[in-house]
Amino acid sequence: MKSSKILLVDDDEDILDLLEYNLTKEGYEVKTALNGEKAIEVANEFLPELIIMDVMMPEMDGIEACGEIRKNKLLANTIIAFLTARSEDYSQIAGFDAGADDYITKPIKPKVLFSKIKGLLRRGTVEDQLIEETATMRIDREKYIVVQRDTEISLPKKEFELLALLMSKPDNVFTREKIFASVWGDDIVVGDRTIDVHIRKLREKIGDDYIKTVKGVGYKFVDVED
Repeated sequence: MKSSKILLVDDDEDILDLLEYNLTKEGYEVKTALNGEKAIEVANEFLPELIIMDVMMPEMDGIEACGEIRKNKLLANTIIAFLTARSEDYSQIAGFDAGADDYITKPIKPKVLFSKIKGLLRRGTVEDQLIEETATMRIDREKYIVVQRDTEISLPKKEFELLALLMSKPDNVFTREKIFASVWGDDIVVGDRTIDVHIRKLREKIGDDYIKTVKGVGYKFVDVED
């Protein structure tokens, strides 16, 4: 069985050594980086399934590094989780805005962290159908592409999953609870503004008219024809 590849990024070498040792014992293939710039370099070569990255680092912080990593289409499905002592709402919003999938707050016991890692690696996208298509938009989960009126649009992982979910049932209202469960997972705790941030980013890229807000309930996808 092929082992999952994990990239650990932290400016504390002791933390890296401890996590690398224990994760290797668990059967994972592990690489490490001491700062954001090195993380980008290693990620582009290593192509990990999961990146666990500190936020506050020298050279380049985790949020900026996350944004750069998300520019590589080969890393579109890579899960990025921030391992950080910072729990402020603005920090989480900035992280999700850059394309992060989750936050893991320090300190965390090794057994709990390993359980969390297994959960992150098991987490998948909504895959009832590989392709969703409307009159003006097409989304391909297998190739991880979105095409709007013959123009390909690049989306970070969570924005892609969110759009795929909404497009799976056009005109159907998805509650915030359903969106959280489908895109982030029931066991993931995120800030109240997380969905709003991702919806805003989607609207900036595909247009305001495709995603409608149903006040007090959630969101729905509405196809926009010429």
